Amino acid sequence: MRTLDEHRAATLALAAPLAVVEVGLDEALGLVLAADARTDDALPRWDNSAMDGYAVRAADVADVPASLRVVAELPAGSPDEPVVEPGTAARIMTGAPLPPGADTIVPVEATDGWAPGGVVTVHAGSPAGTHLRRAGEDASAGDVVVAAGSVLRPAHVAALASVGRARVLVHRRPRIAVVSTGDELVEPGQPLRRGQLPDSNSWLLAAAVREAGGEPVRIGPLADDPGALHRRLLELDKEVDGIVTSGGVSAGAYDVVKAALASEVEFLPVAVQPGKPQGLGRLPGGTPIWTLPGNPVSSFASFEMFVRPAIRRMLGAADVERPSLQAVADEGWRTPPGRAQLMPVRFVGPDRVVPATARGSGSHLVARLALAEGLAVVPAEVDEVVVGHRLHVLKVI
Repeated sequence: MRTLDEHRAATLALAAPLAVVEVGLDEALGLVLAADARTDDALPRWDNSAMDGYAVRAADVADVPASLRVVAELPAGSPDEPVVEPGTAARIMTGAPLPPGADTIVPVEATDGWAPGGVVTVHAGSPAGTHLRRAGEDASAGDVVVAAGSVLRPAHVAALASVGRARVLVHRRPRIAVVSTGDELVEPGQPLRRGQLPDSNSWLLAAAVREAGGEPVRIGPLADDPGALHRRLLELDKEVDGIVTSGGVSAGAYDVVKAALASEVEFLPVAVQPGKPQGLGRLPGGTPIWTLPGNPVSSFASFEMFVRPAIRRMLGAADVERPSLQAVADEGWRTPPGRAQLMPVRFVGPDRVVPATARGSGSHLVARLALAEGLAVVPAEVDEVVVGHRLHVLKVI
């Protein structure tokens, strides 16, 4: 029986960063930058005002009150360069370039307002350099503002826009087919006869693929026909970057995935609960395929441990793991002998957890899965979790 860590390594080995493509900023969120983004110019590009007020010479307002003749008005974005000579001022708005001759900004609140009659009276001094944003104080020309390997978040997108990058080089987003199988499955919302149930797995896994950064292609539910399933998977082999199936991988008489993929996929038990029956391999065209068990909590936990890191690697991410923390068990529970346990948990404090449901890690408890905020990974050598036990918890929300 393969250990949890051994199977994680085997599943991750199927993945590699996808090709680099150029995309617009509107498509870049969540993708991984493939080349450093540098500034061509200093940021800001010029000294500019940090306040609405007046650009003046500090010497002219050393003694107050001081009356100054207003020679220009400079809104943000103005290209004008009026010279501020002794005894004069330029009305200026936040972000407008500092005009020649001026060396400080007087906020409008320190004056008698917006200079009726072309003269402003200043009531408070302003030493040189006050309320100014200096050229280059954010970044110098040639600085790296977003490094290659960064997963692009809103702040990264803003930084890229600030240096004039309308398009960037990123690793392509992986297209991942999600295939659910089983004659008992029907689409949500359809009437159910005895023995049938709504297909939740394909929706769970498609949403998980999207949250991981992939583009899901949801297929299913497909009937328990090994030949038809094999043909459909071979079609997908030419269309997607990876395939995730759920169901049909155990030792039952109707385990269709196992029957369909006997020559392409290695099926084996993994020392983990839930999620013992697993499979992985490549289709003839080279597309990696991960075959997960069909019980919903097993599918959820298996995706988190085995498939999500592979999708993150395809995206080009350096860190493929979920954020995690050390948490304390606020109540105890039993663990399976000789197998690692993946226990859905919820937080009852910043670092205290309890099982998400009273029935623990039962693999069929899909309705209660929505309560899970984390996944506690309990090592195989632990026979029982007791109150106060320190746990490694993956944060799944």
